[in-house]
Amino acid sequence: MTSARVLLLVSGGIAAYKACFLARLLLQAGFSVKVAMTEAASKFVTPLTFQALTGNPVATDLWGEGQSEALDHIEYARWADLAIVAPATANTMAKAAHGIADDLVSTLLLAFPGPLLMAPAMNDNMWKHTATQANLETLHQRGVATVGPGEGWLACGTNSQGRMSEPEDILAAALEMAGSLEGLRPDQHPWSETRTENQGFWAGKRVLITAGPTHEIIDPVRYVANRSSGAMGFALASSAVKAGAKVHLVLGPTHLIAPRGLEHLENVESAKEMADAVAAGLAQGADWLFMSAAVADFSPAEPAAEKIKKEALGDNWALALKPNSDILAEVVPVHRRPELKVVGFALETEDVLARAKAKRQAKQMDYIVANNPTSEGAGFGMVNHQATLLGEKGVIWQSESIPKSELASGILKNLAETEKDIHHDSRG
Repeated sequence: MTSARVLLLVSGGIAAYKACFLARLLLQAGFSVKVAMTEAASKFVTPLTFQALTGNPVATDLWGEGQSEALDHIEYARWADLAIVAPATANTMAKAAHGIADDLVSTLLLAFPGPLLMAPAMNDNMWKHTATQANLETLHQRGVATVGPGEGWLACGTNSQGRMSEPEDILAAALEMAGSLEGLRPDQHPWSETRTENQGFWAGKRVLITAGPTHEIIDPVRYVANRSSGAMGFALASSAVKAGAKVHLVLGPTHLIAPRGLEHLENVESAKEMADAVAAGLAQGADWLFMSAAVADFSPAEPAAEKIKKEALGDNWALALKPNSDILAEVVPVHRRPELKVVGFALETEDVLARAKAKRQAKQMDYIVANNPTSEGAGFGMVNHQATLLGEKGVIWQSESIPKSELASGILKNLAETEKDIHHDSRG
């Protein structure tokens, strides 16, 4: 349970009613919550509703009227550890992207320096509009994280993309972001107990972590990808940083906010770029390698320099693919020093443990984390997950379905204990 402080910013969309459920879930998860609303949002949900849910006054304007104080846009921004905009309308996203501050919410967005999560919600045509997509890209480039929108029935009567993500999904994203927060007092940190347990072993260790998917270019506007969000790799990086490790994160395309305190962050796009980054990172020296990225097995054999026209593809488009380098099997052995410990990940949907054991042996990994994203209590993205850590002698630890931040801390904790036991046995 976390003690982080969340500023919930509610803008004027029909999905504002969902923000009430989100506020309650945030409180149940242990967050402290304050709410600020636009005038339009108060047409859908009253400030009194949020005051009753959170126990705090609700800021609604810049001029100190109602429950607001004249300097709420400064005080609320200073108070919060994390800000969430739900719903994030096209108008609010545009203001945030262009630095416009003409109401309380947009002013808070300009005044708040910390991590920001947006849950877009709007008509499907508004969502698809080039202006909205350009604003979205600008926000992503600045490190703003987004969740959704999903598909479903919209207020306009269409069944399409633009529906605000469910409060449970937004909460999961908030919990992941809270795991990356720095600057909280030790007793306030969501996972401070595990941090203390891990810190002795990992302090000063040079840890190289890969995270996220890869995008294999088909043409300038299309690519081959997978469903990896990078959440597990981010959680590992964040937990390792908190345990005192020097973390080099090699990151595929993702919209998550990178953990604070990294020694080095390297953004890559393709499997080839990730392989080159891993080779360079190992050459610079690493004590541990965590290969949590979902690297594409294949890439287009002949990427096109120009956009391939739909008319030229015909009714049955056959895309020729070529295999990518297997980083664990082909790149790591070339640059591996004797003291390097390698931890791989096996994503399987059947015979999970057997296949993970075979993969660990075939690719000469010290440890492997086996997981099935289709099983109950697991999944892609910012949702609870469960996994099994295996070593040379078999299963070391099997987790329950827990937030990926806790899962990452558990993996580090059990690796540290196993290594200490191995070292003790070798000396004995």
